[in-house]
Amino acid sequence: MIEPVFQPPPLTDLDHEVLGLIEELRVQLRYRVAEPRRWTANLRRMTLAHSVQGSNSIEGYLATLDDVAAAVDDEPTLSASEETEQALHGYRDAMTYVLQVAQDPSATIDASLLKALHFMMLRHDLAMRPGRWRAGFVGVHDERSGELVYHAPDAERVPALIDAMLDRLSGDDQPPLVRAAMTHLNLVMIHPFRDGNGRMARCLQTLVLAREQIVTPVLSSIEEELGRDARAYYDVLAEVGQGRWRPERSTRPWLRFCLTAHYRQAKTHLRRVNETEHLWIACADLVEQRRLPERATGPLLDAASGLRIRNPSYRATVEMTAAEEISELTASRELKALVDAGLLRPVGANRARYYLAAPPLTALRDAIRATRPPREAFDPFAVARAHDRAHL
Repeated sequence: MIEPVFQPPPLTDLDHEVLGLIEELRVQLRYRVAEPRRWTANLRRMTLAHSVQGSNSIEGYLATLDDVAAAVDDEPTLSASEETEQALHGYRDAMTYVLQVAQDPSATIDASLLKALHFMMLRHDLAMRPGRWRAGFVGVHDERSGELVYHAPDAERVPALIDAMLDRLSGDDQPPLVRAAMTHLNLVMIHPFRDGNGRMARCLQTLVLAREQIVTPVLSSIEEELGRDARAYYDVLAEVGQGRWRPERSTRPWLRFCLTAHYRQAKTHLRRVNETEHLWIACADLVEQRRLPERATGPLLDAASGLRIRNPSYRATVEMTAAEEISELTASRELKALVDAGLLRPVGANRARYYLAAPPLTALRDAIRATRPPREAFDPFAVARAHDRAHL
């Protein structure tokens, strides 16, 4: 007998309308980043860093964007704890693999892939059984009260439930955003692993979306948006789950929560695309005015975005944005030239030295950011939610 899993609700006219709004935004994103531009390499890297930061912050692994970007680049962090750094590295590896798998049309999402992703995330802690289903009871506790708020299904049911979830995913004709949201919900409610279930569910949702190739894969994730309000994320899961595995319950609150996150995240991405493009042009103008190497534009954009620059990251960014390989000595000379030009300021000495944006560069960034619209807070389902509460 096939195990029952959570099903999507019947889509209303409002749901279809919101799906259409999100689709319009995603088409705009695809158009803006489809044509190769050198600044899109920085955009993709920063977007991945925001996603890794958002998903890990939900689990209490807090790190600055600079530290997350360093972890993404496989460089040492400045202020993250060892535990947080290991979590960031694990999630980076899993997300990087997801973005590769998404571009392989022959790849399938199966139990082996889920276990492999889990191993990448938690291989630093063998006590958490990385890459293996849990062996016993798992519950979710409220960190504020210590109260048990969710009782996962028995461990012996996990393989069959995962099979049912994957069967539903492969045979579902719902819109991609709906399929991805339901896969996320089912995985987090099955809670198949001893730890890391939330990160796995969010990573899997990104994979389901990225495989659609509607927009560049790294822009498919809503993990940054979910990380902005972890309490709302947990609250809607609690509303749907009601304390234990109950797949007969309505999933409409969860679906609308996810669609709202997609709408807001797409707006954030579009705002960031515009900002990155204007920052790139401004950095290129600075490089030309000061007669610096054109390839320094990419590292300056990184610095203007708030990242620290080291010799290895300078060379990596030059290779990524200018398709040039330069030596450590050449990078050192160019970094010194950027300092002499008043665009970067050095911190530390010798091998520990890194560089941050100097006041002229930060002033330029702040001027561009001052013109951007505020972060999107629109709730396309606000009226429907108010109506539902009034009729409870």
